[in-house]
Amino acid sequence: MTTTIRLTMAQALTRFLANQKTEIDGKSVPIFAGVWAIFGHGNVAGLGEALYQQREQLPTYRAHNEQAMAHAAVAFAKAGFRQRMMACTTSIGPGALNLVTAAGVAHVNRLPVLLLPGDVFANRTPDPVLQQVEAFGDGTISANDCLRPVSRYFDRITRPEQIMPALRRAMQVLTDPAECGPVTLSLCQDVQAEAYDFPKTFFEEKIWHTRKPAPDQRELKQATACIKQSKKPIIIAGGGVLYAKAGEALRMFAQKHKIPVCVTQAGKSSLPDDHALCMGSIGVTGTPAANALAEQADIILAVGTRLQDFTTGSWALFKNEHKRLIGLNIQAFDAGKHDALPIVCDAQIGLNDLSDQLADWQADPAHVDTAHAQKSRWMDDLHAATAPTSTDLPSDAQVIGAVQRGTSDKTTVVCAAGGLPGELHKLWQSRDPGAYHMEYGFSCMGYEIAGGLGTKMAQPERNVVVMVGDGSYLMLNSEIATSVMLGLKLVIIVLDNRGFGCINRLQMGTGGANFNNLLKDAAHEVLPDIDFRAHAESLGAIATKVTSLSDLERAVQDAEHNSRTTVIVIDTDPLATTEAGGHWWDVAVPEVSAREEVRTARLAYEADRKNQN
Repeated sequence: MTTTIRLTMAQALTRFLANQKTEIDGKSVPIFAGVWAIFGHGNVAGLGEALYQQREQLPTYRAHNEQAMAHAAVAFAKAGFRQRMMACTTSIGPGALNLVTAAGVAHVNRLPVLLLPGDVFANRTPDPVLQQVEAFGDGTISANDCLRPVSRYFDRITRPEQIMPALRRAMQVLTDPAECGPVTLSLCQDVQAEAYDFPKTFFEEKIWHTRKPAPDQRELKQATACIKQSKKPIIIAGGGVLYAKAGEALRMFAQKHKIPVCVTQAGKSSLPDDHALCMGSIGVTGTPAANALAEQADIILAVGTRLQDFTTGSWALFKNEHKRLIGLNIQAFDAGKHDALPIVCDAQIGLNDLSDQLADWQADPAHVDTAHAQKSRWMDDLHAATAPTSTDLPSDAQVIGAVQRGTSDKTTVVCAAGGLPGELHKLWQSRDPGAYHMEYGFSCMGYEIAGGLGTKMAQPERNVVVMVGDGSYLMLNSEIATSVMLGLKLVIIVLDNRGFGCINRLQMGTGGANFNNLLKDAAHEVLPDIDFRAHAESLGAIATKVTSLSDLERAVQDAEHNSRTTVIVIDTDPLATTEAGGHWWDVAVPEVSAREEVRTARLAYEADRKNQN
């Protein structure tokens, strides 16, 4: 006879989550580091009471914005290389819908997060309830259905016993390196409070391990034969290298076979930037060293990357007509992109096995010499771009240089959107795995500060520096207050260029008039003059505004020793950008326009498109 325990559905859910474990460095730890919660009707009575009962085993954290708390949860998983994760719960309606953007971030970046929004009544007796979204032609739809396209697994719990198969399936998805992404369990609010006799075995402790599959031998041999015929191979290292903890395997592979390494935004820091074979960033935001090698490459070994357009220069970067792409990836969907030879496996195991198959084979020495020469020239360009000058307003590159000089070795930089990701991708010198934290799969404005909070939770021993433009800061800054409340210190650098400087430059580059991006070019009766220092201080942070790069460098050094979150504001040039490096990006220019500048840009666009393959 099965022994049971009578619990509400919500109590069963929280008890189950508290008993899911993983192993890190030989120690068993809870796989869920906690639950972010903003309570409202739809989750406060059922799930709220259940979380209170489990508060010692499953901590609950209060945030100020649902999207922000989910960003923090996503960043936690990213900073911890997907070994642990967090859950988020909201009320129905606006609270649930605020999760959608962050779910998109997790979905695109293949990061685990468990979303637990409240839902309408399963019994439908009080319908329509406050905040209920009614579909005239479908009685089963609620606001939570908006989360379906951005969830790897979605389930609506309309009976208490349904939580058992739903949670088992959720854990499979959250811990599978190939399927990994957001899971949404939509919790009908009446069902949260309903009781059921759950088998005690459902709550037994379970330890989850990350699957690390080896490659298929036929795929491995085919790729090996292809590489051995190459003269100018390169490696593109993506985020999958970090998630598989394959940084050391990558370093050994590159050194043994003398193959230059280029990194995506997600893959940056998988190989230290000062390594002789690290050519730095690739693609639209790439270094001239990486892109020059990519243009001539005959073999492109793409490891743990989904090859988005910024990485491939909208598929116009690789110009060698005899090139061949090899996709080494845990996910078959990514491994076979663009007719690549696939190697579907774990990145660490795959690199080691491929190296064994290659034996003593090495790339052409002339190719390696070219790589070293290209990197040397790029380092000269980098130092020139980041060096302080006497200009009235510094560039983003110069600010990056000052911040880097002011930080210690144990620093993680966090960013997400605008012009900063391109400059950081090229210019920031990553020292160790995970020291560079960029959300550029979704490039979500507003991720930065909340993402920094999640990063600090995952890396409490490190100095977490968030770099954010004024546009993103204004979109979502509430978690400054949360970081102060939780005692999780961040150093936030606000670069104020008075508008959306990155998109303004793109607008100009495609022939458009300066319109609606910089504040001075938008509709206004009074030109805004926002005091970011005072605002951050009002949220509880230590805040200062600096007027020079030398003052910025000192402020960054001082901030590392401050007791709580510190915000440093500096005015920057909205037009200046690093000239060295970069690549064309496919941004469609109108075929017809009254502006001569647009017509000229269209001609250039049509010429550039001919390079796509």
